[in-house]
Order: sequence, then C-alpha cells, then structure tokens
Amino acid sequence: MTKRISSKTGLVFFPAFDWAISPTHPEREERLLYTRDQIFEEGILDNSKIREYKTRLAEEKDIQRVHFCVPDISAQTTMAHFISAGSTLKLADAFMAGEIKNGFAIVRPPGHHAMRVVHGNRGFCNINNEAILVEYLRKKYGFRKIAIVDTDVHHGDGTQNIFYHDPDVLFISLHQDGRTLYPGTGFTDEAGGPGAYLKNINIPLLPGTGDEGLFKVWEEIIKPVLSEFKPELIINSAGQDNHFTDPLANMLVTAQGYAKLTEELKPDLAVLEGGYAIETALPYVNLGILLALAGEDYSWVKEPQKQSKVLKQSADVNKYVDKIVKYWYKELSQKPPSKEELYGSTGIYSDERYIYYDTDSINEKQHELAYFCPDCPGIYQVLSQSNKSYGQNYKIDGITIPIFACPVCQKKAYDLWETEKEKGKSDIYYLQDKVKDSYLTVGYCSKKTK
Repeated sequence: MTKRISSKTGLVFFPAFDWAISPTHPEREERLLYTRDQIFEEGILDNSKIREYKTRLAEEKDIQRVHFCVPDISAQTTMAHFISAGSTLKLADAFMAGEIKNGFAIVRPPGHHAMRVVHGNRGFCNINNEAILVEYLRKKYGFRKIAIVDTDVHHGDGTQNIFYHDPDVLFISLHQDGRTLYPGTGFTDEAGGPGAYLKNINIPLLPGTGDEGLFKVWEEIIKPVLSEFKPELIINSAGQDNHFTDPLANMLVTAQGYAKLTEELKPDLAVLEGGYAIETALPYVNLGILLALAGEDYSWVKEPQKQSKVLKQSADVNKYVDKIVKYWYKELSQKPPSKEELYGSTGIYSDERYIYYDTDSINEKQHELAYFCPDCPGIYQVLSQSNKSYGQNYKIDGITIPIFACPVCQKKAYDLWETEKEKGKSDIYYLQDKVKDSYLTVGYCSKKTK
C-alpha cells in the first residue's frame, strides 16, 4: 500500500441538482444548497489544509461487486448514482496516492439502505456508496480489515445486509431504536452471520438521546470494539439526521456533538448519508465534520436554534443507554460460539425475510443461504422475488464468491451456479465472483446476458 504523507483533508461536493425523488421530497435537489453556501461563506475552500476534488463516475463493475440489480444496473440507477458512488472512489484514490490524510464525500443520492439485491428504491437509496467504496478498496488496494461506523439516525440495514457474513468488515450502527423509526431493524441480536458473528454491532438508542448518550456509547462500546478489531481503514457512514432539528427523527445530537465524535473516531473516509434539516442542521454539521477531519478548530460552529433545556437527556434515556452499554459489555466479554456451532449440523445458514421498498412500493420475499467453510468466509446465495404493484416482477437467484474465498469454495460456487441454472426456477441468475472480479448474468433477455 502507498504511504500516506499528506496533511490535507479531501472534499468532494456533489449536490445532484438534477436528481430528486419528487419536487417536495426530503431527499431533493435543495438538500445541500445551504451546505454549499456555508462552505463558501466561511472560506473553507481557501484553507490550506482542505483540498477539493472534482467528481468522477463509478463503473458498472464497481456496482456489480456489491449488488444484484434487478433486472440490470440501468434499471436501478441514474447518472447521479454513478457520480455519487464514483466521488467516494475519487477520494479513495487520492487517499491511497498520499494526496490527502482523510476525506469527506458530501454527496447525494445516499445509499446505506440499499441491500445486496436491488429491486428499486428504499429509504431514498438505490445503490450503497459505502459498500461500493469498501469493495473497491479491497480489490484495487488489497485492504482486508475495514470498519464502517454508521452514525445516521436510521439503521444502516443495507450495509448490514451486504456484509452480514463477512468477518473482515466490522459494521457498527448507532441509530434511533427501530421500534420508533424506519426501517424497523437494527436490534442488538442482529450480530452477524455464523461466519462473522459479532462483526455486526447495533446500538439502538431511544428518542431523545443527545450528545451525552452519543459519547457514552462511543467510549464504552464503539471505541473498545474498534480497538479489538484493529481495522486497516475506518469509514464513517455520516448520516446527520440524529440532529435535534431533523424533521424525520427524534434525537438531540448537536453539530458540536457530530464534530467531536468525528475528532474521536478519526475516520479515514467519511461519506454523507441522511440529514434533512436543510437550513438548521446540514450546513453546521457538515462544516463541523469537515473542520474536525482537517484538525481545525470547530468550537465556533453552532446552530442558531440550540436550546440547552430542550437538549437535556431524560433520566429514562440515561438508564437505557446504560442498559445498552451493559448488554454489549457482557456479549463482547464472553467467548463466542465456534463457527461450527453457529452453523449447526447442516453447515448451511438459512434465513427468510420480507423487505418493503417504501419509496417504490415494492414487496420482496428473500431467502438467504450461507455455506460453511472452515478455511474462508464461505459462499452465499440469495433467492429473491419482487411483488410490484406496477411493472414486471422478477424471480432471481444470486451467488456470491467473497473476495477472500478459498479455491474449494470458488469451485463450489460455479458448480452451484450450473445446477441452479439447470433447475430453471428463476428468471435471472447472477454469479458475483469477487476473487476474479468477474460478474455473470443469465436470463431476462439474450442481449442482457453477459
């Protein structure tokens, strides 16, 4: 890997002015206008410690490393998605070239609700920017152990889904409790598949949690877990809707809280996710995070609506935070079951779930299989069928060969691929070979066969 010697912080800014779910939707063009104005007004781009980069496009292969887009990538993406994802890769290249010490991609559309299978838009997301970034870094630069810390108020269910069986990616999500907020997931028992147990750490927090609770879970859970995992790289999925003015959630975090957490976390790369208080939060939180990354003073960055009485955590919230800390302390201090014990006698992990695409009103039924291997993460398979109220429904069969799969599992995956095609029970068959960086699709129509 290239030695990184720069003291600069990289910035890519892509507001996607030509993309919106609807003219009045929270995820629309105006979302980053005030952030842009704040950055210009404060003269941040004249700071010698901050270097701005132009955007670039991701390639189809970058998306294929992560997703099974149904029926194909063109059906699930626009140019804005390619630029948003590609901009994170631009910072990754600058980071590895030693041009910057860290970077912040202030981009949209967001991505952390996009799962491995994509039938449409859910939670404002079609493709997962952070997951695309991780696989790009692993394939191009040889990273193995990467940590993703998701600070969005909504559980990063898409990122969790993509890396649930990957022992080399630690995913930590702190978010408002799924019993009170979309997507209704992210509970403590979602701790990773049998081959990656305790590599998925969810920290659901009660509405009304503020800076105090944020730093309690940082000190008592996140920091020790990162120290134990020893990642080669840390990525911050930087959602900003934990802010006390956000219209879609009920938390009490401040711009100072976000900046201080960034200073403590020291992410190598941060990628913007949610945050829908366009005027009262995003300009200040983005500015605080950027200054914290650059090692500059951020103490003066304060939102105009701050009210100390309103932001005080209740006694119930304090007790609940203590409860979460005690839970994870107990779980992480115990010796975990062996891989063999977790897989059971069959050697195959099986899970069924129903997924709702709130933006596109699609219901998906999904059956996931993970195959045990004593020498590598094993291979996984997903069988999925959509139930659209409009458009064509597809039944798909996707097989994934992880980037660090052993030769035995690589052969097993290709044999399974041939067997599944012979059965002919699905409309589209995908083979995602991350070892060879080769991605095959059969079905849909002949011109789409690759």
